[in-house]
Amino acid sequence: MTRRDYIVAAAIALIFGFAGAALWSLSGLGNTHTRAYLLDNPEILPEMAERYQARETEGRLADLKGEVTTPFPGAVLGNPQGTVTLVEFTDYGCTYCRMSQPDVARLVEANPDLRVVVREWPIFQGSEAAARMALAAAEQGKFAAFHKAMFELGPPKGENIARAAQAAGLDMAKAEAFAGSEKVSFELAKNMDYAEKLGFSGTPSWVIGGRVFEGAIGYDGLEEAVAAARGS
Repeated sequence: MTRRDYIVAAAIALIFGFAGAALWSLSGLGNTHTRAYLLDNPEILPEMAERYQARETEGRLADLKGEVTTPFPGAVLGNPQGTVTLVEFTDYGCTYCRMSQPDVARLVEANPDLRVVVREWPIFQGSEAAARMALAAAEQGKFAAFHKAMFELGPPKGENIARAAQAAGLDMAKAEAFAGSEKVSFELAKNMDYAEKLGFSGTPSWVIGGRVFEGAIGYDGLEEAVAAARGS
C-alpha cells in the first residue's frame, strides 16, 4: 500500500467516523445516508485525502518553527540573504533531482531575492558519500560549485565525487576529514527527521511559504510557488 493509499484510507475512516457523526448530528440523515452519498460520489475521496494531507503537513511544518529553513552553513544557492526561501530535499543519486537542477538554476537567475536552502537527504544507494562531501564543500564555502559539478558528472560513484570535489577546488584533506565528522552525521540525520515529519516519500521534495511539494514539479511550478510565497 502506498502512502497515498494510507491517506485515502485515513480520510475514509474520518468520513465514516467523526465526519459521519457530525453530518448525522447536524442533518439527521444518519450514517446510512452519508455512506450512500460517498458511494455515489467516490470522486471526492482523492480531494478529501489531499486536503487532509495538506492540513497534516501544515501542522507539522508549523511545529518545526522555521528550523527546516535554517541551512547547514554554506549549503545555499542563490542569494544567502534572500527574502524568499525555497528548501530543496535532494539526493545526488536521484534522476528527478538531476532533472530539476536546470529549473532551480533558472529560478535563481530570475529571482535575485531567492535563497535556496539545500537539505542533503541521501536515500539512494551509494549517495551518502556524495552528500557528505557536499557538506564538506559547504564548510569550505564552495557548495554551489560542488553541487553543480556532482549532478553534471552523473551517478555518485567515488570517481565522480572526487572529480566534483576537484572541480570545486576543495582542500581534499580537510574535506575528507570533515565529511566523516559527527557534525555531518548529525546534519544528515536531522534532514531525514525533517523529511519524515513532513511526510516526504522521496526526492526531490520542496518547502516554500508554508507549502510543501514532492517530485520534479518543473520550472513553472517552482516559479508559481515562489511568486505565491512572495505574495505577488
